[in-house]
Amino acid sequence: MNKLAVLKPVLKLFFREKRGKLWAGMLLAAMTVLCGILLLGLSGWFITATAIAGLATATALAFDVFAPAAGIRLMAILRTASRYAERLVTHDATLAVLAAMREKLFRSWAAPQAAKELLRRPSRLLFRLTADIDALDALYLRVLVPAAAAFVTMLVVGIAFWLMDATFSLAMVAVLLIAGFGLPVIAALWAMKPMRRRAKAVEAVRARSIDLVSGQTDLLMAGRLNAQSASICAADQRLSEADDHLNRIEISVGAGFGVASVLLLCVALLGGVWLAEAGVISPAVAAFALLMALGAMEPFAALRRGAMELGRTLMAAGRVGNRYETQPQFYVPVQPADPHEAVYLEQVNVRYEDHAPLVLQDISLTVRKGEKLAVVGTSGTGKSTLMALLAGEIESQSGTIRHEAATLLTQKTQLFQDSLAENLRLARPQASDADLMQVLEMAGLSETVGDMPQQLDTMLGEGGLGLSGGQARRLALARLFLHNTPLWLLDEPTEGLDKATAQDILQRLAQAGDQSRTMIIATHLRREAEIADRIIVMSNGRMTAEASKDTQAFSEILNTLRQV
Repeated sequence: MNKLAVLKPVLKLFFREKRGKLWAGMLLAAMTVLCGILLLGLSGWFITATAIAGLATATALAFDVFAPAAGIRLMAILRTASRYAERLVTHDATLAVLAAMREKLFRSWAAPQAAKELLRRPSRLLFRLTADIDALDALYLRVLVPAAAAFVTMLVVGIAFWLMDATFSLAMVAVLLIAGFGLPVIAALWAMKPMRRRAKAVEAVRARSIDLVSGQTDLLMAGRLNAQSASICAADQRLSEADDHLNRIEISVGAGFGVASVLLLCVALLGGVWLAEAGVISPAVAAFALLMALGAMEPFAALRRGAMELGRTLMAAGRVGNRYETQPQFYVPVQPADPHEAVYLEQVNVRYEDHAPLVLQDISLTVRKGEKLAVVGTSGTGKSTLMALLAGEIESQSGTIRHEAATLLTQKTQLFQDSLAENLRLARPQASDADLMQVLEMAGLSETVGDMPQQLDTMLGEGGLGLSGGQARRLALARLFLHNTPLWLLDEPTEGLDKATAQDILQRLAQAGDQSRTMIIATHLRREAEIADRIIVMSNGRMTAEASKDTQAFSEILNTLRQV
């Protein structure tokens, strides 16, 4: 029962999102099964009754063939219609719920330090959003729907046989209850561990294959290419072994359902013959009972697939279920008390993990509105950490932080496999094409885009494939202009660019940043620091020096920076 408790938040979300359709889907599934059972039973009754009536001319002439024939046609039509409606309703509801689950799961990650955690294991969120969410569709389609249909079937069959004989009814219900529900429970318990092993093996194969493809150059240079390939083969071997185990379980459970079906037919046959000989029911009704029993095990057999996947479903629910109760913690900056200030930090300390060394220590800093501040220092001194702190990507352990709304332009240009327009609209979804062309003009990319056959609709490859490094950087710059926040955080904005492109981008940044725009530039390049009004120097997570423009100290700090 403790293992099943992880399903509670998932089930709550399922029925909170599409309660009506989910219940309707289960009722339609039950109706489909019942129509099929009644179709079989009525057909058997009709054939048997017709044969008996044909033994004598008088009974043959008196026998009404139209009513049962109409009933058979009605059941056939209802079964077809309910089957179609069931598929339509259940799959529509399931896909809608899964989409809502993905959206809620993604939003639950919108908290400080989430990006850092995802960088450590980039495949983690992808697998949670895809494989784990997909595993949860079995909970409704392969467990709840067939379980509801099976329960209703057992109830209707029990009532139908009760009208014939109470003992007969109890025997039929007992077989359905013990075998019909018992076998799926056995299958679920038996397959729990191998299904979990299979899910973990699938994730390992995918993650290691992605690492092999994306990092093959690094792996080759480190001499780890064969080792990575061997690890994929080992995970694939575990997957194969788990599949073999699960196949054996499925065959065994299938054989169990075959035995249960035969047992149910034997009970129906013996009970029907006994009641017919006793004169309680007619031979035609006995045939009706036998064929009802033939179809009664169908919904229980449908539970087998869901029971087999229960281990994977429980594991997925345990991984993501608790996050649906988590409210998104979007970062909202606290505005400075002084209207002339853009940033105010006092005695701020930051560490990445509990009990880890401080990466920022006793940082006290005030930045005036419209000021351009350069934060310089060697790699690992805390420049990027300070930028991430102001962007809300990480939290401080102590101190006071107040600043205006900010946009962070990181060292790496984040572009996606989509059109130029949609890559830009990440900054402002409602932006018009005219707005996009305006910021492209500001970034010096409008002429390039205008020469493309599809212009704003031009598709980019993964990571911005199709643009040069400078063009990709200009597109990221245009996205910065489009977002239009009062504070810009620029983390080495021209790193890796040639001198001409870098100087042009810095000039455009300076032109776009009016007196009300504040810029903080983390850099170790002289060309980036030269546009600043003030420089602070960081070393070992501390501020060690500060200088304003047009001072000797400012020039001395510039002379220590790398020139490109």
